[in-house]
Amino acid sequence: MSAAGMERREFLQSIAAGGLVLAVGSAAGCRKVADDLSRAPAGAAGFTPVAWVRLDPSGTVTIVCHRSEMGQGIRTSMAMIIADELDADWSRVRVDQAPGDEKRYGSQNTDGSSSIRNFLPQYREAGATVRALLVAAAARQWNVPDTEVSAQFHEVIHRPSGRRIGYGDLVSTAMALPLPAGDRIKLKDPADFRYIGKEIPIVDLRDITTGKAIYGQDLRHDGMLVAVVARPPVYGGQVGSLDSSEAEKVPGVERVIRLPRAEPPTGFNAVGGVAVVARNTWAAMEGRDRLKLTWIDGPNANYDSDEYRPQLLATANQPAKAVRRQGDAAAAIARAARRVTADYYVPHLAHAQMEPPAALAVYQNGQMEIWAPTQSPQDARDTVAGALKLSTDKVTVHVTLLGGAFGRKSKPDFIVEAAWLARELNQPVKVVWTREDDIQHDYFHTVAVEHLEAGMDGQARVTGWLHRSVLPPIGSTFNRDAVYQSAGEAGQGVTDLPFALDHYLAEVGPAPAHVRIGWYRSVINIPHAFAIGSFVDELAHAAGRDSREFLLELLGPDRVVDMSQAGLAGDPWNYGASFQQHPIDIARYRNVVQLVSGRAGWGEKLPSGEGRGIAVHRSFLSYVAAVARVKVGADGSVAVPRVDVAIDAGFVAHPERVRAQIEAKAVTMETQRGGER
Repeated sequence: MSAAGMERREFLQSIAAGGLVLAVGSAAGCRKVADDLSRAPAGAAGFTPVAWVRLDPSGTVTIVCHRSEMGQGIRTSMAMIIADELDADWSRVRVDQAPGDEKRYGSQNTDGSSSIRNFLPQYREAGATVRALLVAAAARQWNVPDTEVSAQFHEVIHRPSGRRIGYGDLVSTAMALPLPAGDRIKLKDPADFRYIGKEIPIVDLRDITTGKAIYGQDLRHDGMLVAVVARPPVYGGQVGSLDSSEAEKVPGVERVIRLPRAEPPTGFNAVGGVAVVARNTWAAMEGRDRLKLTWIDGPNANYDSDEYRPQLLATANQPAKAVRRQGDAAAAIARAARRVTADYYVPHLAHAQMEPPAALAVYQNGQMEIWAPTQSPQDARDTVAGALKLSTDKVTVHVTLLGGAFGRKSKPDFIVEAAWLARELNQPVKVVWTREDDIQHDYFHTVAVEHLEAGMDGQARVTGWLHRSVLPPIGSTFNRDAVYQSAGEAGQGVTDLPFALDHYLAEVGPAPAHVRIGWYRSVINIPHAFAIGSFVDELAHAAGRDSREFLLELLGPDRVVDMSQAGLAGDPWNYGASFQQHPIDIARYRNVVQLVSGRAGWGEKLPSGEGRGIAVHRSFLSYVAAVARVKVGADGSVAVPRVDVAIDAGFVAHPERVRAQIEAKAVTMETQRGGER
């Protein structure tokens, strides 16, 4: 098994072979880092970069992607940006996957819609730096001023004479030159982009559609055993008794072995149970089916989500901890001409990504090497090292393609299982989760109750607003005392509510967790946006107003919301970004509402039994508005024949991937509601 990315040894060999390699660290340090590294002698320690650009004498450009590809398109988007600034021929660009290595690549945690947002300047500067270096190399080779030379589509051109030379033919000269000074690094004008913002198929498309792409479930290794695990059916449970005699009779079963139990809260660690290890997947699964097990279920034995719901509702209808207070919402609601109250419930959600978890581990000579579909190779490395009491430099994690993830594969519990078994058995082990395993033992999206109240005056204008949110927080998976959602969770729609209100109170109530809680696509925006969008419709209906116009009125005049004056109980939270760089901009809210309602035919007459709903929300710094056309049948069935979505995500490098994600989610909603496609 070979790693998908370039190892340090291979990197140094590429230098010796005459390859031009660019390392990208921070934008400010990019040029010096690359200059030092590209001249490192074989065997010398090189700087540990964030991303690599390699130009071979053949003219092939290789870009090493340091983030995980799970369908969102980062392997393509990153390459598009660098290749565009390099003015490379896309047909001569290759993409390799980086192994997990924080020293070389920085954070590789692929979560929070952050890869392009956080690395766009570095990606662009990387490509532009190589382009400028090649221009300088050609000028040196031709003995002409570099002002007469420009790069264009994988060639460098001397404009006065028309001479041309390919990128690959400049490698040896370029390696002998210092990197260009900062004032020589010119980013392209967006009007000159070849690839950025264009429709380009993903780089893995052919391999995926022909079955050649390697996902976690596809991993193979000489001498590999396959393991499936019977895990405690209740979070916090443990094995009571075990009779494995029948399982051991299954042809191909090699071992039945108990896994160590992690005491809740388990964090990213495995929950324990019994592993059946066999020579093939079928034998492992058949052996597990024949285990005779009893379980000690522990403190969560009686957890029932249906019974927990009224407890959450009761908490949500009591005063709680204030996290944002403007004016006096309670008094405004009490004296209002009309009061509207609603409770919204969102159940646990399982990630249910297309590919269930799987991981392959090999332990040799005190070194643990892992291949897995992980969103966070560093978290996987650290968790494995902690569980096995190894130093982190003894653990290497390689990243495969991820067959979907949505946050589930940030949690390396399945990787810990494979690593522990590989060391215990001193043999390569692949742990395979079935679909049933994946659903039952997920880090579930939290269950939530959202309680909202509003008062309206005689002109049906909102005079006061209360939002009380109660849910088991993600922090409970790591801290047994965590019962209140964090500032980051409340900051996903509640404390950053954009409406023009004089009186607003946001509160969070306590809710203990009884399952593992994890982040899930959109995270806590899911219950918050659902409740807020639905409540706006309730208010519009009570007021006898058009819901679109009512929503726009709530947003108020175009402005940038000053969160320093928002009455927050703590520091404002903004998805890890500053409000100066990414403010809450009401004009952007308004624009997506107006765009989507126009495209959806808002106000046009619909057949009997059909209607339209509209909502808008800011999630992970993007502004999204949607109009759902809903059809209610005579039997009470609900269908969603059409969904229109407008999104303002700011700079969009690869619009095809953005559209694919939005369309896929709309289809999911239709399927869940029984809609017509």
